[in-house]
Amino acid sequence: MEEVKYELSEFKAAWQAKCPRCRIGHVYQGPAYGLKVQKMNSHCEYCGLRYEREPGYFYGAMYVTYAFSIAEMVTACMATYILTGNDSSFILYATVAIMSVVLMSPFNYRYSRIVLMYWLTPGLRYDPNVKKKEVDVKASA
Repeated sequence: MEEVKYELSEFKAAWQAKCPRCRIGHVYQGPAYGLKVQKMNSHCEYCGLRYEREPGYFYGAMYVTYAFSIAEMVTACMATYILTGNDSSFILYATVAIMSVVLMSPFNYRYSRIVLMYWLTPGLRYDPNVKKKEVDVKASA
């Protein structure tokens, strides 16, 4: 019998922070929110893809984080206005904007890199035929 391989959709694989090439390996160790600091794997444990394609590759994720932060601040401030009806308190809106960015920073850190790898990197695409490779992370790091 042939082995049936379940394939994740692109958005589901991105949400679960899976490798963009094989959609099986994990990009991060552990959850986004927790008591430990998020640690990104250097390679995919399944297909061997090196996540940081070149030195400084993830600097591009700063632009995605900026877009996420602006959207979160605008949403939080609009929700504050709808809930309170107060439009004259600068301190209230500044506090809400800063707190929204601080609370969402683990999400922004994780998913800005995922968005960069999945949708903003030319040449990095899903390959359903990729085979499991033995990866020696210590030798290549």
